[in-house]
Amino acid sequence: MSKAELFNRELSWIQFNSRVLDEANNPDNPLLERGKFLSICASNLDEFFMVRVGSLMQKVLSNDKKEDPAHMTPQEQLDAIFPAVRKLVERQYELLSKEYLPALSHAGIHFVAPKNLSSAQKKWLSSYFDEQVLPLLTPRAIDDRRPFPLLTARVLHLALLLPPASRGDALRMALIPLPASLPRVTLLPMGEGKVRGIFLEEVVALFASRLFGGAQPVACFPFRITRNTDFVYNDSDADALITEMQKNLKKRKWGHVVRLEVPTCAETRLLTRLKRYLDVADEGIFFIPGPLHLDFFMKQISSLPDFDDFRFPPFTPYLDPVFREEGSIFRAIRKEEILLNHPFDSFDPVVRLICEAAEDPNVMAIKQTLYRVSGKSPIVAALARAARAGKQVTVLIEVRARFDEENNINWCHSLEKAGCHVFYGVPKLKTHSKITLVVRKEPTGLRRYVHLGTGNYNDVTAKLYTDMGLLTCDDVIGRDAGAFFNTVTGYGETAPMEKLIAAPDHLRKAVKRLIKREIEHAENGQPARIIAKMNSLVDPKIIKLLYKAADAGVEIDLIIRGICCLKTEGRENLRVRSIVGRFLEHTRAFVFENGGEREVYLSSADWMPRNLDKRVELMFPIENEALKNRVIASLQDELGDTMKAWEMKKNGDYRRVEREMPLLNSQEARILGHAQPASFD
Repeated sequence: MSKAELFNRELSWIQFNSRVLDEANNPDNPLLERGKFLSICASNLDEFFMVRVGSLMQKVLSNDKKEDPAHMTPQEQLDAIFPAVRKLVERQYELLSKEYLPALSHAGIHFVAPKNLSSAQKKWLSSYFDEQVLPLLTPRAIDDRRPFPLLTARVLHLALLLPPASRGDALRMALIPLPASLPRVTLLPMGEGKVRGIFLEEVVALFASRLFGGAQPVACFPFRITRNTDFVYNDSDADALITEMQKNLKKRKWGHVVRLEVPTCAETRLLTRLKRYLDVADEGIFFIPGPLHLDFFMKQISSLPDFDDFRFPPFTPYLDPVFREEGSIFRAIRKEEILLNHPFDSFDPVVRLICEAAEDPNVMAIKQTLYRVSGKSPIVAALARAARAGKQVTVLIEVRARFDEENNINWCHSLEKAGCHVFYGVPKLKTHSKITLVVRKEPTGLRRYVHLGTGNYNDVTAKLYTDMGLLTCDDVIGRDAGAFFNTVTGYGETAPMEKLIAAPDHLRKAVKRLIKREIEHAENGQPARIIAKMNSLVDPKIIKLLYKAADAGVEIDLIIRGICCLKTEGRENLRVRSIVGRFLEHTRAFVFENGGEREVYLSSADWMPRNLDKRVELMFPIENEALKNRVIASLQDELGDTMKAWEMKKNGDYRRVEREMPLLNSQEARILGHAQPASFD
């Protein structure tokens, strides 16, 4: 492919984060919800620097000049990334200062600058500092005898210059890590508005002299670092995988500093010292015209009491009446295949499947893959109960799930102690598939119940991410599920199956076959269309085939939430849109027209090289006509969305879809369509 035919994935990701940021200025969103998008944008940038920028920097240091599919070397990518990120951050803080903070103030939420504190507020803060903050602070002197410490990434620190100890001595440097256990915003009990707050770093700076015998700092400012967390590790030995991952977690603590965030007014002498100690390049220093890192909007401000009118109205996820009518989830699944569309449909049936299986004396075995689970997962607890009850419980936990490694390692140990057969993953391949198999003894013999999904077995994110899942006792899918588990736990390979399609050995071939079939239909004058929804579209070979399909006359609609390396220029029948709304779009769904005999698939995999070639993934068909129509209707709603959708233009930029009547917010429409209490009672 030529240079003009693909976008660089990193620049495409920055475009996506720009769309996220735009939601913070979208008047359709309630005020406190807008702040969440500021937090999400900031957290996304953290991960981007930790993984993507860190990896590129490592390649540059090793003199790697290999071009990416967009024909950019690592250095060329960095040269493009840093200006783009700076522009994004500039817009982020301009929006914050000119739009969002004034709107909060109008609603009665005020952020008080230290210079504007009243005497009563200062007096209250003085007592608060002595009683609640000071005992948690540990100042660190930096001099020839006390070297610069290894600092924790993504934690706020104060850097200080102190007066000389005696006449003729040099200025002294010190650091104060800010305790993460305290709220980022200290709420004042008196003052203007409904809520008044001052940032913790400003409180500590106000009274910092009390930590240094009354010496008033000459200079003081907060700072924050981001480290490279992208490390190469040996995952070929399954027995040593836990040890290897534990080593990797320790490496992250001393990864190279790839970004240093400081206030715009950072004092030059202190910043020079800080830069030298941290060994950070000039390009990695970001001068921030406002509070560092905006996660406090998500963690604290968005949940302030007495501001319900400034949040999305709560809703109760829908529960299909079949679950109440049948009582037992096994009877419900035997009655009919069930499609779940989270968070609009309750995640409770998925949890209930594992919980009921753990208690049911007729259940003989439970097998499940886990990638990311919540900190207090009811699913993991049920698996442990099942094992203690004597059932055969097999769990494949992916300990290489980025940033969930430690949590997953802990779950491994917990489940092993309960008697589960735990597998840490397939050597050299991440297990990203979402599948549960329950084997139950019934009068007719053993029956297999299966859940397949596009998202994780995480009861927390199931309320925040859109995903789809299928509950079935289809005999063929049940046999396939059994074969899948036997293969990945026994040999680490995926064998051909009748209905389920697994990566890395078969999924790429299947996707190519399905696209080529649409090309043949178009060339033969038959109906030919592809609707594909996923998180990211990166794979050059699949993109090339989509170009060929579009050129052959196939109508192609792509709903890509994040990274999209494909271009639409010159192909009117190739369209790309992105939905950024209340919930994170996470579903992977695919519709192939097939000459009028539509086929519908759901999958755990995006069309990326890592998903197709380096992970254990699953794609599964939706064969029931009613359920097919539900998936297609959901995608059609998103293609008709006029409130939360963005369209890729010919130059590769994204623009909001023009609002036309009737207005449609596809996510809110699904909420309204499912307005019904969810309960098993």
